[in-house]
Amino acid sequence: MSSLAQSPAKADKVVVAGWSKPITEITNLLVEEDKGFFKARGIDLGYVPGAGGGDALRNILSGQADIAFTDPGSFFAALDKGEKLRAIYDIYPQNVFNVVSLKSQNITKPADLKGKRIGVYSLASGTRQNLQVLLHQAGLSESDVTVVVTGLLNFAPLMQGQVDATAATDTGLLVGKQKGLGDVHVMEVKNYVNISSDFFVVREDTYAQKKEALKRFLQAYQDSAEWMMRSPQEAAKLAVKVAIDGQNEAINLEVIKLRNASSVSTTTAQRGLGAFDLVALQKGAQAYKAFGVIQRDIKVSDVVSQDLLPGKK
Repeated sequence: MSSLAQSPAKADKVVVAGWSKPITEITNLLVEEDKGFFKARGIDLGYVPGAGGGDALRNILSGQADIAFTDPGSFFAALDKGEKLRAIYDIYPQNVFNVVSLKSQNITKPADLKGKRIGVYSLASGTRQNLQVLLHQAGLSESDVTVVVTGLLNFAPLMQGQVDATAATDTGLLVGKQKGLGDVHVMEVKNYVNISSDFFVVREDTYAQKKEALKRFLQAYQDSAEWMMRSPQEAAKLAVKVAIDGQNEAINLEVIKLRNASSVSTTTAQRGLGAFDLVALQKGAQAYKAFGVIQRDIKVSDVVSQDLLPGKK
């Protein structure tokens, strides 16, 4: 039986709803044609792009996809609205979000954001949720600032003075610097709340009905993530072909190195890639409630399942 379970006669179609278009930092999900990590595990991989983690969740709730690649803030917000969801793999256990401003603005701490215009990728993105985290540190909320939607990885509005600061990610900042972003001040959210950046999330019914396929998907994803860590140069080269922002191989390599670093933690060192730190996550859920992002208490052990992780029997 076990050999049949390893290689089913017919591959299971599994569609991932992304928070982004096909960009360099998710190269390991984009190289299936060349590398076949998912095919090798009996998975026929699909990808639906999005504009933020909220989009990714909407795409699984509407049945457009099976698995959402989404941020904790969007996950908690959906649970708060009563959606039946489960997180099954911690993609990036490190917080990669930040708020960036030109040095000339003299924005050095969260309190300095009051009254400022601040860019976010979209209103359904982790950049917005993490901006709320930073504002809360200074006793501020979104009503104390003007939130401006700038689109993905877009530092042009900051460089042109249309916003005073912009919420971004480490890879976004790297690309911005390559495109001529001058001296900046960076507030890293992890210095305030180091909650994971992204999870794989499924609907409760998907979790109940597709356990075997989900297990193989997670094993294949882990295979692909380990490949990107072992072979960042090869990944950077392939990103030129598969990622919409992958024209520059040297920048690709830097982006991939950042994502590789955010995929590991003390928890994953002990228990393997994808393992959750439930204590840190519970603190994060409590923080999101304190910020007013969510209204109800969320017990993370009820909405996180680690039984599908590679290595679990």
